[in-house]
Amino acid sequence: MSSFPPAALQTIVQEVATLLKERKETISVAETAAGGLISAALLSYPGASGYYKGGLTLYTLESRIAFAGWTEANKVGYAGPTPDIVSGLAEHTRKTLGSTYTVSESGTAGPTGGTTKNRTPGYVALAVASDKGTATREVETGLGTDREANMVQFAVEGLKLVRDVIKGEVKL
Repeated sequence: MSSFPPAALQTIVQEVATLLKERKETISVAETAAGGLISAALLSYPGASGYYKGGLTLYTLESRIAFAGWTEANKVGYAGPTPDIVSGLAEHTRKTLGSTYTVSESGTAGPTGGTTKNRTPGYVALAVASDKGTATREVETGLGTDREANMVQFAVEGLKLVRDVIKGEVKL
């Protein structure tokens, strides 16, 4: 078996890709702290051109202004990743790309962070937007300051939320 995507992502990306293909649905991605891993994992599965509409790595506030509909006003009082932030990113990206679903994440991968919960390494806010609404979830990975492990786990958790939304196991 290939070493990409990372082993932790292989099963969940296969499950999500299979669901999307079977249902003839599409996905787009707006990710920050995962650094493109969600998109890369989705693209690694055969048939991606049929379900993947596109993705954005919105790591900086400047990239959110350029590509995610943010204005300078969004930067005022910005206090890091929250469910509201990722909901907005997901909804804007879904509308722009016309996908069935958009998954978005923003978190603190580490090794440094802050003192609030959402600035602690291992914290991630997740959202999945669809035409029926937007689901959010907050996760603390428990992986401490291990940046790479947190990034992979953020991608896994994002894809788990996608799976749960597709299966109707999360209220929208």
